[in-house]
Amino acid sequence: MISTNIDQEIKQAMLAKDQVKLRGLRAIKAAILLAKTEKGQTEEINEDAEIKILQKLVKQRKESADIYKSQGREDLYQVEQEEIDVITQYLPKQLDRSEVEAIIDAIIAESGATSVKEMGKVMGLANKQLAGKAEGKLIGEIVKSKLS
Repeated sequence: MISTNIDQEIKQAMLAKDQVKLRGLRAIKAAILLAKTEKGQTEEINEDAEIKILQKLVKQRKESADIYKSQGREDLYQVEQEEIDVITQYLPKQLDRSEVEAIIDAIIAESGATSVKEMGKVMGLANKQLAGKAEGKLIGEIVKSKLS
């Protein structure tokens, strides 16, 4: 579980006075704690849920970084980029575009999808198989190009 490692990593970052890593780790811990205490949460968060939380954190930081970059705020852009680097260390290795395309080709062949009308079925299977290994935006882009 990611959450058990985070506490130890926070202590190490504090001792090493590594402010960049500490900031990223604290963001992860806060997001996981928030998810654990959400209304309606009855059971312990599993590793899949933790990965989804981390992906959400990375996505939020990428969006913020893009905004800062477009506004010429290099200082804030750098902060977001540093946090992205720390958070991605705890995510599974992301597949590159060619690997994702190969998996999606297999899913399309297996499901027998031939048109964009069946994109939802293919997306469901692809998201399940590629969970945590590729961004949903990339998956959607590739599926759409393959089925059109």
